[in-house]
Order: sequence, then C-alpha cells, then structure tokens
Amino acid sequence: MGAVVEILAFGVQADEKPLIEKAFSGKHRVRCLDVFLNRDTAPIAAGYEVVLTSVNADLSGPVLQTLAAGGTQLIAQRSTGFNNIDLDVAERLALRVARVSSYSPYSVAEFAWTLAMAVNRRVIRAAGRTRDFDFRLDGLLGRDMHGRTVGVLGTGKIGEAFTRIAHGFGMKLLGWDVAQNPACLELGMEYVEKERLFAEADLVSLHVPLLPSTQHIIDKDALAAMKDDAILVNSSRGGLIDTSALVQELRAGRFLGVGLDVYEAEAGLFFLDKSLEVVDDDTLARLVTFPNVIVTSHQAYYTEDAVGQIIAATVRNVDDWQAGRRSENVLVPAAQRG
Repeated sequence: MGAVVEILAFGVQADEKPLIEKAFSGKHRVRCLDVFLNRDTAPIAAGYEVVLTSVNADLSGPVLQTLAAGGTQLIAQRSTGFNNIDLDVAERLALRVARVSSYSPYSVAEFAWTLAMAVNRRVIRAAGRTRDFDFRLDGLLGRDMHGRTVGVLGTGKIGEAFTRIAHGFGMKLLGWDVAQNPACLELGMEYVEKERLFAEADLVSLHVPLLPSTQHIIDKDALAAMKDDAILVNSSRGGLIDTSALVQELRAGRFLGVGLDVYEAEAGLFFLDKSLEVVDDDTLARLVTFPNVIVTSHQAYYTEDAVGQIIAATVRNVDDWQAGRRSENVLVPAAQRG
C-alpha cells in the first residue's frame, strides 16, 4: 500500500458520507463536506492531494486553477457525466481527472419508468387527494402502455435497460443513436430518424450524454413534432431540453405528462434545501406549477447498488492514480498522452 493520501470530498449527501468514509477507512484520510465545489469553496481544498466532486460541481478554469495552486493533483468525479469539467484547462495544469465510467444502468432506467408511470397514472395527484380523504377518480384517467410506441434517444447501457422494460410492457420500440445496439435490435427495436421518433412515439425518454451535438436536442421544433398527448421523460442531463420552449408548449396545454429528474440550470439548486428561500429561477418556478409535470432532484442514480458502485470505482481511481496506473475512467491526461 502507498502513502496515506489526504482526500477532500465535496457535495456529499448524508446517506453517502458513512459509505465513503468506510470505503477509504484504513487506506486514506477523507474529509466529507456537504457543500459543493465552486469558486467560493475551492480554497477549502488547499493542502488536499485528492478532491472528490459531484456532477453539480463547478470545475471551470478558475476553480481548477485554485485547486492546482493549493496542491491538488487528482480530481475524481463521482459520476459518469463530466460536462462540468474544463478538461483542456485541467490538462494544462497537469491535473489528473477521472470519473466513474459506468454503474448500475438499472437505477436510472427504472427511475425513468417511475417518472413515466407516475405522470401517466397521476400518482402524485392521487396520493395528495387521498391524504385529504378525497377518493374521487376525476382527473386520474391514465392509459395502458401495452401496444403503444416508445421512442428511446440513446441506447447505451441505460437506454438498453429502459428498452427491456418497455419490451416487457409490450410496446413498439423506436430508437435513435449514433450506433445501433444489437441487444435492442434483438428486442425488436427499429432505429429511425429523430423526426419520425418524435412524430410517432407516445413516450419519449432521453438517455444520451450532454455534448455540444446534443445540447437542446429537444428544442422548439422537436417539441412541436411530438404528439400533443405524448409523455416526455428526461433522466439524463438537463441541457438536453430547451426548458423555456418546453414551458411554452405546456402553457399551450400540450403533453399528457412530463417527468424531469434533471434541469438545465440545476447547479446551485438541486441537492440543496431551498424551501425557505425565494428561488429566482422563473422558468423552474413556472415548470413545477403544471399539474402534468413532475420534477425530481437528480435522484435517478441514487440507489444503494449504484452509489456503492460509484464509491468503489472512486476508490479504484484514487488507487490507480497513486500507483501510476490508468483505466477507462481517466479523462486527463488524454489517452494518447498517458
């Protein structure tokens, strides 16, 4: 075993803290903070060789410069997505950056279906009524998923898991991706252009990463192409949807339901208690008022299984860095230079 490393973990949830501390126990010293990494909190990391971050951390150039100046050598992000990290600046500063390249795809896929069925069967409205002993069925009419069409944007591991559940429902499967997944083809999925998927799908679910090419992949035109009574679910990244355009469509009375576990301006909001504050995000404030919309706080990944796998991978990332090894999790230095 190598020398004991000083580790600072930002954005640690209460459920995660004992798991992270146990995982590093006997190997390294880890300090867990519930605050998120940003320009204001970055100086706290001075003297820590390793910083663990969450998906909502600010890892822009100025933050990375502060970390490097304070002696940080490794940034280990506890998520698959890394669109919040300026990788070019990290490489110039000789900061090693690693992520968790994969974890339980079932956690996100199952939660996406939880959102879809919750808006379809009006579960939130029904539960609220019965707490007041109102047992009427008015306004709770849903529909069978069996025999209807699902459109899956992104058919990687999570999209495949989502598709398997859709297949179990007995749905017609439409998919879109840069590459076809043989497992989805075996299930009977037909890969089509986005425009056809939007036009035919009764349920559209997003499982693509956030890249410049996928930013606002659900824009005004895509929303207009969807059925008026479609269900839209996003459990991937908030920036995939032009939220302002979505609000306009909802105001026009469109869509049977929308389930969002992510929001494009969630940084500084999600994972925090803002219940006693005035939230000045007018778009989000309007979004949560629609009766056919459910917004949750980026919790799709949050199962014992997935979190355990994320923490285990993060420990391996620290061990690999200390031993001079690289894996598929390493983002910086780039593979060709590693």
